[in-house]
Amino acid sequence: MKLRKVTAASAVVLALTVSATACGGDKKDDNGSGGGKKIAVGIKFDQPGIGQKTPQGYAGFDVDVATYVAGKLGYKPDQIEWKESKSADRETMLQRGDVDFIAASYSITPERQQKVDFAGPYLLAHQDVLIRADDNTIKSPADLNKKKLCSVVGSTSAQNVHDKLAPKAQLQQYPTYSACLTGLQSKAIDALTTDDSILAGYAAQSQFKGKFKLGGFKMTNENYGIGVKKGSDLKAKINKALEEMVSDGSWQKAVDKNFGPAGYKNEPAPKIGDIKS
Repeated sequence: MKLRKVTAASAVVLALTVSATACGGDKKDDNGSGGGKKIAVGIKFDQPGIGQKTPQGYAGFDVDVATYVAGKLGYKPDQIEWKESKSADRETMLQRGDVDFIAASYSITPERQQKVDFAGPYLLAHQDVLIRADDNTIKSPADLNKKKLCSVVGSTSAQNVHDKLAPKAQLQQYPTYSACLTGLQSKAIDALTTDDSILAGYAAQSQFKGKFKLGGFKMTNENYGIGVKKGSDLKAKINKALEEMVSDGSWQKAVDKNFGPAGYKNEPAPKIGDIKS
């Protein structure tokens, strides 16, 4: 009688183990090898032209790059699980394993490289300003002195310009870039500053088309990379995918599609590992 009880208990344990294994089959593939049903990818949800969540789905240059890379890793678009990666959360998301990789206007810096690894770079952007299309008074960073310069709360972009190039600029902090654009349009502010790729995406929106222009000042180098967990073998795989994206013309098509309407003059595709200081 005791033997039968042990056997029954063992059967229950076995059943639970099988059930748990079956449930685990729907999880993302942490190796990004195409063996799992899903791959989790971090992007921005609120940056038009870069990464944006829309009623129709997800769109932007980073989305196109991430989709291409995921395809080379063995995943179809409907196998990608998009996750919002806010700037302050990116390293933590990778370290926790919440995502397999992140493509979210993610500049490669020495500080970040201590926490995560980067594939790429896949885009060289620069800090710039966006001004009204009919404004001919701002022709250099120095012309921002005594002008109202806007960026979002918590951003260092406006402060960098103020500290290094235009100490007399009047800093204005708005909650979102969209609010800055509205202020720029109404002349409540004179210029908006952040990465030129982000500015181009906003300026390319239909409601703002033709109303703004980029200054073209190239005040910093921003090397966009794809973040992966420290020590992940995905780095080498993603680097190979990025090289193929450039060589087959898909990279330039993504640039033209997402930034072209704003007249964004992009840098040539950077070579893997070539990080401009």
